Amino acid sequence: MSTAEPVLTAESISKRFSGVTALDQVTLDFRPGEVLALMGENGAGKSTLLRVLSGDHAPDDGGLVVDGTPVSFDTPHDAMAAGVRVIYQEPEIIPHVSVAENVFVGELPSRGRVFNRRALNQATAAALKEYGFEGVLHPATPGNKLSPAQRQVVEILRVLTAATPPKVIAFDEPTSSLSEHEVKALFRLIRRLRESGVAVVYVSHRMDEIFQLADRIAVLRDGKLVGVQDAAATNDGELVRMMIGRDLSQLVRRTATGDEGSVVLKLEDVTTDDVSDISFEVRSGEVVCLAGLVGAGRSELARAISGDVPVRSGRMELDGKPLRPRNPGDAVRAGIGLAPEERKTDALLMQRSVRDNVSIAVLDRISRFRVVRRSKERALVDEYVRELRVRTPSMEQEVRKLSGGNQQKTVLARWLARRPKLLILDEPTRGVDVGAKAEIYRIIDGLAAEGMALLVISSDLPEVLGLADRIVVMRGGRIAGELLREDATEERVLTLAIPAVDPALAEEVAP
Repeated sequence: MSTAEPVLTAESISKRFSGVTALDQVTLDFRPGEVLALMGENGAGKSTLLRVLSGDHAPDDGGLVVDGTPVSFDTPHDAMAAGVRVIYQEPEIIPHVSVAENVFVGELPSRGRVFNRRALNQATAAALKEYGFEGVLHPATPGNKLSPAQRQVVEILRVLTAATPPKVIAFDEPTSSLSEHEVKALFRLIRRLRESGVAVVYVSHRMDEIFQLADRIAVLRDGKLVGVQDAAATNDGELVRMMIGRDLSQLVRRTATGDEGSVVLKLEDVTTDDVSDISFEVRSGEVVCLAGLVGAGRSELARAISGDVPVRSGRMELDGKPLRPRNPGDAVRAGIGLAPEERKTDALLMQRSVRDNVSIAVLDRISRFRVVRRSKERALVDEYVRELRVRTPSMEQEVRKLSGGNQQKTVLARWLARRPKLLILDEPTRGVDVGAKAEIYRIIDGLAAEGMALLVISSDLPEVLGLADRIVVMRGGRIAGELLREDATEERVLTLAIPAVDPALAEEVAP
């Protein structure tokens, strides 16, 4: 942990929006050669604080100090000139110019009055190699062809190659769209920045990342700074209590009914291009979790059940009747709902309202002569927005402006409105904070208590063990084994999920 004088200090920062206090007298220092993690639920004030640091927002009270001198950032350019940079989760990319031009925007090399494209591409390739992202993207690729992960890398290179060397770099949920290889490269880069004396701010809800990287951890709740902990002297349970006021063990707690419901979904030797000979059942009021490593075939199986990919052989039944969906519409009409892993691309209409996103699954039930009855639509959406505690200014809010947890709850609201017989949830808490996780677990528990059959895909072992009545473990596109709730442990799940695993190794890799 660094003992140097702070390079940047936020002193008694307060920020209000339309009478709502987003930050309340927050004082925090950022030290050279240190990684400070910033944690808190969605809405705790993390993003607002970053926008104050970056010059996007001016504080209503308090101020910033850089190298001992009070400063005022009226624009992001002012912050950049002072060496303060924020890399946001969804960076802005110029769509119709190359990666190289995006990286060096405003600082393009030239030969006289002629733009030197060759030198630009060479400089970009050298930067990619130097900072550990060689092979992730090509300097000539147009901005509109980049994946979310590649856009993130472009923004990182912008900061590192800027004419003004950064003193403070803040990363806002940087790994949300990165592959495992890219995450490792990012972590190496962050450690390198720390060693070179840069103050690094790391915003994430992922505990494992926080403890790998952070020297200190600052926790915000309801716009206030709850406290700052040395990473080596705290644990995830203490941090969760600071963030939400509850113990970690209370987040995943299913209500055991003891009743065995009727079979809702039955699979017999189901085979697709991705999975083979899959057989199991899901009963009413039961949560069955599909566990396994990435690539085990869990999401592919969910897509087959929901009609998105063809079943080559085998048999599927829903409520005792043959299930042969030719497309997702057939599955929805049969009584199946799917909340996919990639909610932003596969589930939500990001530019449309909460109302549109919830009601889209029940338009046939709220329309007359193909005309949507708006009063009925608003009443239905309002009911489920309130029931699921979706935090939104109104049902007309664009869903892209909601937090990840509230976007996920909007997807759940859609299916609650439809009331399917079987609800498939693929990584339902991926990318959401611990407070939203607790609410999603409450929703899942409530749906099971009401008799709905749920098939949950999760890579979070504590989540699987806490939610499941039964755990079906997949490996290599096949079922490796099945465990009852009372017999399941992290070691037993991993032993089934990892080929020829040594029990000691299972204990070592368990979260």
